[in-house]
Amino acid sequence: MWDYTDKVKEHFLNPHNVGKIDDADGVGEVGSLACGDALRLYLKVDEDERIVDAKFQTFGCGSAIASSSALTEMVRGLTLDEALKITNKEIADYLGGLPKEKMHCSVMGREALEAAIANYRGIELPKHELEGEVVCECFGVTDTQIRRAIEENQLTTVEDVTHYTKAGGGCERCMPDLQRILSEALGAREEKVRVTAPRKLTNLQRIQLVQKVIDEEIRPNLQADGGDLEIVDVDGTTVYVSLRGTCTHCPSAQITLKDGVEGRLRELVDSDIRVVEVQ
Repeated sequence: MWDYTDKVKEHFLNPHNVGKIDDADGVGEVGSLACGDALRLYLKVDEDERIVDAKFQTFGCGSAIASSSALTEMVRGLTLDEALKITNKEIADYLGGLPKEKMHCSVMGREALEAAIANYRGIELPKHELEGEVVCECFGVTDTQIRRAIEENQLTTVEDVTHYTKAGGGCERCMPDLQRILSEALGAREEKVRVTAPRKLTNLQRIQLVQKVIDEEIRPNLQADGGDLEIVDVDGTTVYVSLRGTCTHCPSAQITLKDGVEGRLRELVDSDIRVVEVQ
């Protein structure tokens, strides 16, 4: 059984702004009943392109209802450009978090918002949101949607991709394509981190780059297995860290620190880096 926050329960049991705006300025619709989740979002916009009202109709699970309800509260009073900056993570954070298996519900809300704003502005979006080729036939998910979810949410496994997009959650025939797209995205992310390392680092640059590599590459891999790592201090080329979660009792913890963490930091930041564990 998934653990839902009190705020998710509130927006599910007593959803806000349910219904239809008959004279809506923008309407966005995503998903389908065949896929198990569908959302229609209505926006009322004033002459300054500020959202003065938002309502929704949805078919789906409790997380879909809660995410849609939260979204309508979040966008009221925002300009369209401000609303477009809302990410699916911010929707989930507004609710106090969602189970990872339900993160696709927040993604659906973000896509419905984009579709409604495009409708208001007279921009015609293809059926499967923006551009891209359909990868998952079961749920109509495109490669563009998958790459975007990987980048925005720092996804590291195919399982994560399924949780955030539903791709691969049906017949699973698209799994090889999901792995290929994920591998390409992770490779591009690694190269991006690598090229940001200046040849001669100041102390501040070294600290910032150590934090970046750990947050964007090392921690997501540890978190995928229930572990985590926290930077305690950086003194020159010595990085003091503390293990968290399942890593604290893992018999391979020292191998992870030396071969994984220290080795990666030496490769991407400074060849003289030494990682020391503290309690």
